[in-house]
Amino acid sequence: MFAGELVEPHLWNQFMDYCFGEQMPFVHGWYVAAWSDEVIADKPLARKICGESVVLYRTLDGTAAALEDRCCHRAAPLHLGRVVKEGLQCGYHGLVFNCAGTCVLIPGQERIPSTAKVKSFPVVEKNQVVWIWHGPAEAADESLIIDYPWHDDPQNWPHKRSMYPVQADYMLLIDNVMDLTHIGYLHAATIGGNPEQHVGAKMTTTPTPRGVKFVRWLLNSNPPPTYVKAMGFTKNVDRWQEFEFIAPGNIIQFVGGQEVGKGAYEEDRRDGGFRVRRFHGFTPETETSCFYFWSSANGYKPSDAQATEQLFQEIGATLYEDKVMVEAQQKKLTERGEGGLVGIRSDATRLAMRRKVAEMLTSQKS
Repeated sequence: MFAGELVEPHLWNQFMDYCFGEQMPFVHGWYVAAWSDEVIADKPLARKICGESVVLYRTLDGTAAALEDRCCHRAAPLHLGRVVKEGLQCGYHGLVFNCAGTCVLIPGQERIPSTAKVKSFPVVEKNQVVWIWHGPAEAADESLIIDYPWHDDPQNWPHKRSMYPVQADYMLLIDNVMDLTHIGYLHAATIGGNPEQHVGAKMTTTPTPRGVKFVRWLLNSNPPPTYVKAMGFTKNVDRWQEFEFIAPGNIIQFVGGQEVGKGAYEEDRRDGGFRVRRFHGFTPETETSCFYFWSSANGYKPSDAQATEQLFQEIGATLYEDKVMVEAQQKKLTERGEGGLVGIRSDATRLAMRRKVAEMLTSQKS
């Protein structure tokens, strides 16, 4: 089966336009704007999200908020201002805006024009993530924000987190995570293992209302370097890889390995093995740049801070390899577009993901 046959014919042209078109729109939905600890009380944070310049800040009571990063007076960036009692104060002429973007104070002037306002963005803080809504404000449904309770369980799942700015379309990074056959080649020094075992993994793929989920098993597999460092494995392991893409820009991951013969695959006995949960948040900056928010949680030695740090370093090195490869891929796509590219069997899951995105974009336009 060729890649093109994995998408219904009536969607294929739209799919290709959205995947490779020069003017790719962004899916309406909740995106990661920042980690909670990035948005601090005394310094507004500038970030471009889905092509819009945004300033993130905290009110004096600690509530996270987001406004257009452009004062309506003289277009000064609001992130160069400061938070005051009434709201966010422009650092140029002192106009103050509340969380709704309404100007509530103009120094030396009692009357405030009704047009003195800036765009505000719906923001929700949950699971140590500051989420921002891209799309019509009236459509911002908080129930659509994913649940990731492992960020709030340091006793059983201690984690560390980071963010990589990436000079590539965010969809290329999602492609990368949704096709794991690259692991044995690109990540040989960390989580790789035998490439043939990745290509031949037992795999099931399930569509979901907001994306796609797949589960892979690499049975009787040689443990890769990261697994050996973490657990001291000397025998082959049964590895599992569970990934769920949730549109528009998140992947939730549960991976690990258990020594062969301990029932991980046959009886779902995974306790005592190498167990890792990872959060992936892919947020578009522009059409060819994005922010890659990620965390790794240690579920195998939760009381060992050194193990959590070692895992973070191993995963960080792995994802940096992805960053380098995808940025190089973006350069080639910018040079020549998608002309001459072919699909192969391992594209099936990422194409199912792209199909979901194409369907959402089609619905957006109708």
